[in-house]
Amino acid sequence: MNPQATPHSQSWVTFTYASFLTSLAMVVAGILFMPLDTWIKGYFAMGIVMLVQSCITVTKTVRDVHEGRRLMNRIEDAKTERLLMGIEQSRD
Repeated sequence: MNPQATPHSQSWVTFTYASFLTSLAMVVAGILFMPLDTWIKGYFAMGIVMLVQSCITVTKTVRDVHEGRRLMNRIEDAKTERLLMGIEQSRD
């Protein structure tokens, strides 16, 4: 009763890295070529860096909460199974 997660293929991992790097390059180029003062460009760059960092943090937190619930459910399932086995043994 231990469902294993299917690992990602190398193609998918490569695609995700390429997508991230491409979008990062496009945003950086957009900021650099924007007809604005340098301090405004810096403000946009800081905002984007914080946005990426917070996306990573939220993703990790959501995954940790999900993994924690899965562990708690497995513990509860094991306790229930042990209880049911005890009840069946007492009948015999």
